[in-house]
Amino acid sequence: MKKQLVHIKGTKEGLVLRLDDCCAYADLIDELENKVSEGGIDNRVDVQLDLGYRFLTEEQKNDLIQVVEKSGKMHVQNVFSEVISVNESNELLLASKRDTYIGIVRSGQIVKAAGDIVIIGDVNPNGRVEAGGNIYVLGKLKGQVHAGVDGNKEAIIVASHFEPTHVYIADQIDIMSNEKPFVSQHVDQIVAFIDQKGVIAYERLQEARNLRPLLNTIQGGS
Repeated sequence: MKKQLVHIKGTKEGLVLRLDDCCAYADLIDELENKVSEGGIDNRVDVQLDLGYRFLTEEQKNDLIQVVEKSGKMHVQNVFSEVISVNESNELLLASKRDTYIGIVRSGQIVKAAGDIVIIGDVNPNGRVEAGGNIYVLGKLKGQVHAGVDGNKEAIIVASHFEPTHVYIADQIDIMSNEKPFVSQHVDQIVAFIDQKGVIAYERLQEARNLRPLLNTIQGGS
């Protein structure tokens, strides 16, 4: 009996096409063409292509999309797999790095990190800290901070004493002023983050575990 290479599953969002990740690519294309030409779909439906553990080039992904959308009844919303490219892997490794700087970040000084950075000391006015990930200041933050410099909107900024002049997260900027009563009233232990509206917001440090649950990588505690 011939092995089925394309499995179709219906969901609330549309269809998921699970594509065999062990067969020859040419055989997969042939069966996919047969499956999508069978008909039985009355209205246009969104489709997600699940490649499993198969890695494809962008050209091959585009070929699959064209095959699926050829009938005009399906629209490919997403293509995903369990594997990533070397470049993506390297980016994840950089993002997971954590550097430590011990000392005062003085006026005019810039401290940079590819991933997260912990500053054990103060950041003076006109001092600047930039990080691809999160920024943790275990001291007084009175200068400028830019977390998620490469576009990471999940990055956060934490400080024991929070009085920066400028806060940047990804492509968002907030120039601090007396118009932020929450910050001025809770200068000790504040976390800055991008909220669901896409703007920089502030909360008590205790809320960090709720705002970014994935920060907690150690199991245990109560």
